[in-house]
Amino acid sequence: MALIRRENNNNREIARQGAPEYHWDPFRMMDTLLRWDPFRYDTGLRASGGEFAPRFDVKEVKDAYVIKADLPGVKQDAVEVSVNGSLLTVSGRREDEQRNEGEQYFTFERSYGSFSRSFALPDTADAQNVSADLKDGVLVIQVPKRPEAQPKKISIGQGADAGKAKA
Repeated sequence: MALIRRENNNNREIARQGAPEYHWDPFRMMDTLLRWDPFRYDTGLRASGGEFAPRFDVKEVKDAYVIKADLPGVKQDAVEVSVNGSLLTVSGRREDEQRNEGEQYFTFERSYGSFSRSFALPDTADAQNVSADLKDGVLVIQVPKRPEAQPKKISIGQGADAGKAKA
């Protein structure tokens, strides 16, 4: 791809081919534009007392719904998982580190504070048997499916011919 650039001296045009400083990649430009998120701090999470808003993954497996959250630096006793009807709520707090007098920070990017996130459970969820585990900074919540909601395998016979063969 060639890009033509005007030089200020003598106002002549110089074609530059393959020069990395002049290479324009439309795919990279579109990727940058599409990933731009003007609401990146407003993710639908309710954060109070700080900007800490952990990210969640929710997936369905054969016999359960699995919710995972990254909670680095959050202690187990600072996290609460509750179910009220068909609403599962995860809330907690990551405490700010103590800053001592005389310490000079060059960058302070990590966030702290309270968070709360709620999920509407489907009708097939067994809200009475929810389990949660926090290990290595990852919270894993298992919401089992009710037995009657789990898929059942149906045997396929040979219809009316199968009954005649046994007789």
